[in-house]
Amino acid sequence: MSLLTTVMEHSLDEGYAEASARRRSDGGAGMPRTLRAKLGLAAGLVLAAFVVTLGAAEARVAAPVVAKEREELIDRVNAETATADTLEADVEKLRKDVNERQRKALERHGGDQGGLVALLSGATPVEGPGIKLVVDDAENTDQGGGGPRESTGFADTGRVRDRDMQRVVNGLWQSGAEAIAINGQRLTALSAIRAAGDAILVDNRPLVPPYTVLAVGDGKQLAAAFRDSADGQYLQALHESFDIRTSISEQEKVRLPAAPSLIVRTAEPQAADTDSGAADTGKGTS
Repeated sequence: MSLLTTVMEHSLDEGYAEASARRRSDGGAGMPRTLRAKLGLAAGLVLAAFVVTLGAAEARVAAPVVAKEREELIDRVNAETATADTLEADVEKLRKDVNERQRKALERHGGDQGGLVALLSGATPVEGPGIKLVVDDAENTDQGGGGPRESTGFADTGRVRDRDMQRVVNGLWQSGAEAIAINGQRLTALSAIRAAGDAILVDNRPLVPPYTVLAVGDGKQLAAAFRDSADGQYLQALHESFDIRTSISEQEKVRLPAAPSLIVRTAEPQAADTDSGAADTGKGTS
């Protein structure tokens, strides 16, 4: 308690108090008394004021220039953005025009079965009864080990992989589906389901879970045939082994869009050249 009392009563160390008293007695404390010292102090104050004033003036002069450059940059960004939007709209318009011409070409060259050709190629939107199959990642995607995939590591988890969707789609085709779309992406005979890192790509377009598969066909028969197929049992095994979530339901009407891009390919048999003696291999040229 005596130490605390001393600290409270004498907050300044006695040595500091003695040094301050000694400076006052020697005349070294307070403002400078000689003319030279006063002039030095005044010069220092003037120099400091000049530096501060000069900095403020330069900042004031530079501010409009910086603001003008910023406005010009914003205007350039807006102009380039508008140009890019215009070009993107033109590209989309041309893409739609090309797709429409391709669809008409398929219908024209399909003859009496032009409608069927357009349907099978995905050239036209379709609607009708069918099923809705939803496949989603497991809530805990860190599971792994064994299971129907017969592998270990990153691919053997509760995450839906591209090969899983390949088997689902192939199973639906084999079960009698007339048209299929995944997350609104229409599948054709040329569609590819692949992986890029963790993402599943359908015709180079990334999809995000849950994966909603719509298939046109006899809903009841299609659902039963898919459940009994090897691919349907594979999907069920994924659910049991990795908790991948699945649901399938019959739909009175589903609507599938047309394929976004079609590549029309034609082939004709090559006529045998009897003059040159070339053998007819029976292969076509495209």
